[in-house]
Amino acid sequence: MTSVITGDIIKSREAISEDSWLIPLKSALSKLSNDASFYDIYRGDSFQLESNSIEDSFRTSVYIKAFLKSIKGIDVRMSIGIGTKDYEGNSVSESNGEAYIFSGETFDNLKKEKQNLKIKTSNNTLNEELNLYFRLALIAMDNWTVNSAEIVKLSLEYPDMIQSQLAKIIGINQDAVSKRQKRAYLDEILELDALFRKKIATLL
Repeated sequence: MTSVITGDIIKSREAISEDSWLIPLKSALSKLSNDASFYDIYRGDSFQLESNSIEDSFRTSVYIKAFLKSIKGIDVRMSIGIGTKDYEGNSVSESNGEAYIFSGETFDNLKKEKQNLKIKTSNNTLNEELNLYFRLALIAMDNWTVNSAEIVKLSLEYPDMIQSQLAKIIGINQDAVSKRQKRAYLDEILELDALFRKKIATLL
């Protein structure tokens, strides 16, 4: 079993410059995988990332979204496909299998369905349940400000840090960190991540 995230930058052509989103995207993907063969950027503003840890796929998607939304005017849409991997090529774009097909098919419908995060597995009941949770979570995530996205990004990068330590990184006080985390609905998103892990574990 593996997970494949397919995504693209929303309204990338409206960005001031390609570097405004391309450099952060490359940085986010490289932080998530030490092996460049497990991620790829193609067609200019599209990307694919494979992770053998299927339980991490929601958290990984949240991290990518937070990383990119911490840049003003940038957002991302993504699909998660979880399933088998039948062929391993030299790069993620050359590999194939159930997870790749699920991710690609779901991604092709995202723009039409106007949903920025969706999942597909072999379990249709699980898909319906998780995608409802995603739609609810996106009410918060699609409306993150730059500051909200930044605090989510840092909180995921340094999960063991307390608020005062995060505050020193950003250069604000602890109370401001607490307020930004609340406005980002970070606690609720982390609760959803915990639930997601339990649900996805049933596929193994």
